[in-house]
Amino acid sequence: MLNRTNPPHIKDAIEFDLKLKPYEKFVLDNGIEVYAIDAGAQDVLQMEMVFYAGNSFEKSNAVAATTSYMLKNGTSSKSAFELNEHFEYYGAYCNRTCQNETASISLHTLSKHLPVLLPVIKEMITDSIFPEEELSIYIQNSKQKLSVSLKKCDFVANRLIDAYLFGENHPYGKYIVAADYDALSTAQLKEHFQQYYLNGHCVIFVAGKLPVDLFKVVNEQFGHLTIKPGKQQITNSILPAVTKKYRLTNDPKGVQGAIRIARDFPNRHHPDFMKMMVLNTVFGGFFGSRLMSNIREEKGYTYGIHSYVQNHFQDTALLISTEAGKDVTEATVEEIYKEMEILREELIDEEELLLVRNYLIGNILGDLDGPFHIIGRWKNIILNNLKEEYFYDSIKMIKTISAEELKTLANKYLQPADFYELIVM
Repeated sequence: MLNRTNPPHIKDAIEFDLKLKPYEKFVLDNGIEVYAIDAGAQDVLQMEMVFYAGNSFEKSNAVAATTSYMLKNGTSSKSAFELNEHFEYYGAYCNRTCQNETASISLHTLSKHLPVLLPVIKEMITDSIFPEEELSIYIQNSKQKLSVSLKKCDFVANRLIDAYLFGENHPYGKYIVAADYDALSTAQLKEHFQQYYLNGHCVIFVAGKLPVDLFKVVNEQFGHLTIKPGKQQITNSILPAVTKKYRLTNDPKGVQGAIRIARDFPNRHHPDFMKMMVLNTVFGGFFGSRLMSNIREEKGYTYGIHSYVQNHFQDTALLISTEAGKDVTEATVEEIYKEMEILREELIDEEELLLVRNYLIGNILGDLDGPFHIIGRWKNIILNNLKEEYFYDSIKMIKTISAEELKTLANKYLQPADFYELIVM
């Protein structure tokens, strides 16, 4: 009989032996790779078509994002209303997103409705016509949103810090102005669509309770298109700003200032990237971090402050982000650098390091809960040209990295002279 006077053993997250469920891989008749995770109790699935069609490939600002958005705004046989109505009728959700290198079309639906929804997805990526009236509405709405956003210090700060760090002509650093929307034309969108969707490069990810004829259904719709497998390569030159400290006035009547402090950082293929995930968590990567404990809890300068490593395919950045009262922005910056100095000079104690290890392993454990999260892990690995070992190596590193290694890493990457510093008030 169970002795209820003895409490159950509470295990640390680092005691778990985590496994990443393997994917099934299909190759369509045209060579397109399909990665699938068959899991879950509910009859639902998620499918994402990832095209190498992001803003790294556009010839003019805003073309990639606009093309992506307007894929659902009209084909030769269906209006924007009819396209949306079709998905809604079946209780499905179709979304488009555009990032730096990639642009995606995602579908969430009941598994049984896949055969009647995929033909419409196919129509969107082969027969979008980018109607003039839909483009006009998009331009008007986008300019209005931009006008409102430019009044917000945090929005301006996010745009400018990337421009300083990578250069205004780099895909990671460029940003859209109102004139870019005015310059858009259907001819530009059709050209981008033709090159990077109809004849572009694509990878497909599917997860959920998958129908037994998944490969047949997907191959019938997409296996004979002119899209190609593999990754489209692009190289960008980084031309950062010369000056490293900026103070800008955006809203004289505002009560807060947006603070962004950032430096360049290598991508996931560098051996320091995994280690930096641990150091960054200690520094500012979760609610119990050094930055939160000092600047939010102790000083009361801000509601929240975070540091993170941007997830780019190429060179990336380590960034600290917060908003604070105008009268304490300079003091906040000073405290950020103080926390860097402490990490450079003092070893992290074992209790704090154990807390961070458990937090990171707990996050990974959460990311393995359900097919959508699992395929998200695989998507990150595959699109970044990594191997399955990356997942297990990162877990091993989290469990074993020492305080001495983290101190060495802090001395390498947490030097104030290497950071761009921006306050927008």
